[in-house]
Amino acid sequence: MKTNSMLQQDVIDQLLHEPGLDASNIGVVANGGVITLTGTVPSYPGRYAAEHATERVAGVKAVADETKVDLPSLHKRSDQDIAAAALNAMSWQVQVPPGAIQVRVDNGWVTLDGAVDYNFERQAAENAVRHLTGVIAVNNLITLKAAVSTSGLKKEIESAFERAAQINASHVDLKVTGNKVVMSGNVSSWTERREAEYAAWSVPGVLQVDNNLQVAN
Repeated sequence: MKTNSMLQQDVIDQLLHEPGLDASNIGVVANGGVITLTGTVPSYPGRYAAEHATERVAGVKAVADETKVDLPSLHKRSDQDIAAAALNAMSWQVQVPPGAIQVRVDNGWVTLDGAVDYNFERQAAENAVRHLTGVIAVNNLITLKAAVSTSGLKKEIESAFERAAQINASHVDLKVTGNKVVMSGNVSSWTERREAEYAAWSVPGVLQVDNNLQVAN
């Protein structure tokens, strides 16, 4: 089992070798498998990349991302420009239903609102605006419509788990109440944890997924 100092160094090494990420101002604290990231990054995609790079390190059980986005002066844009760019970016994304999403921008913080049928449409809208110049954070408030009956929902999710090569369904305790899915248990990696959540969201009728899966050492 890794000590805190060993895990801290592994995370630092991972961040330093992450393509396209400037990790020179990121601090790393390890405590019992929980990693806290502090400091600044020069872009919102960089903050996103740092968090997910940390998750890939063996021994990491959870990540607390306390980094801040400190945009270079050349990358700063007015809220009006960011809002216009966000609407344009979503219009080019075929997975975002036209006219379904409203955008608000406050000092570089982008808030997405509206309602869509599927979670992949919700995620596509966020992905479309995340990399825009001037964005320092994205608050995704898009909700899902209850368009499908919830009968047999648990069976459909279990079938989705069985189709996914990276998920060991026997490790996942699945509870379905209405349109809400709660997953608990131990999985072997962050990849398996993420794939289980993705599989649950892929089933029509799911409106909420609480991913309580723990990554075992």
